[in-house]
Amino acid sequence: MQIGPLVIRWYGAMIAMACLVGLWLAKKEAVRKGIGKEKMDDFFLYAVIAAIIGARLYYVTFDDPTLFWRNPLSVFAIWQGGLAIHGALLGGLLTSVLYAWRQKISFWKFADTLAPSVILGQAIGRIGCFFNGDAHGYPTDLPWGIVFSPESPAGQMFPGQPLHPTQFYEMIFNLIIFGILWKRRKKITRPGYLFLLYAILYSAARIFVENFRADKLIYGGNISAAQSIGIIGIVFGLMLMWFLKTKASGVGASTQS
Repeated sequence: MQIGPLVIRWYGAMIAMACLVGLWLAKKEAVRKGIGKEKMDDFFLYAVIAAIIGARLYYVTFDDPTLFWRNPLSVFAIWQGGLAIHGALLGGLLTSVLYAWRQKISFWKFADTLAPSVILGQAIGRIGCFFNGDAHGYPTDLPWGIVFSPESPAGQMFPGQPLHPTQFYEMIFNLIIFGILWKRRKKITRPGYLFLLYAILYSAARIFVENFRADKLIYGGNISAAQSIGIIGIVFGLMLMWFLKTKASGVGASTQS
């Protein structure tokens, strides 16, 4: 879309909206949890930078790792495309760990505060992917198949063919997960559980959607990177839930004794 000399790209606009909506929601939750919304403003800048770097490094690692030594500077050429949501999440996770430690905030409390806003931001971001024609699916005969423009990544890979709108599949799952987290956020009292619930649910959803994705990142021949990360997310999420429950039970027993 062009307004005079200004060119607005839908992908960038939706990513910006996802960040702003996520920040607004995280600030509301931070106030409710007693963290302070000014800390979210401070954290936001670091998180966005880390997410962009993480998204690019993750993409290059699985798409063309030889780029690291063939043309190292091009690794950071994000304007050429090639960002992956799992890399962004890992970059944001590392930043949140460091920020919570520096600010002497409970990481689990901080992560619980961020979880609903992150998944809502992911849902909005997938709308940008749809307009951009990436994160698309395989050809399909289903009535909701989408024919993308010839200039888009989807149109170049499958010209004129209806494709699974996997961007919307994931967006719908993300909105459902957001609804679950938002409804449960006041009922789940054990720190860390809301964040881990997010990790488990999103991992499961992404494992499912990845079966329809045509532009997935793969390694080892034909192994989906996202599905592998999803399995790890579910396993570690369940293990950490058990660990936090066991730790809390142990503290409770020590207090009573």
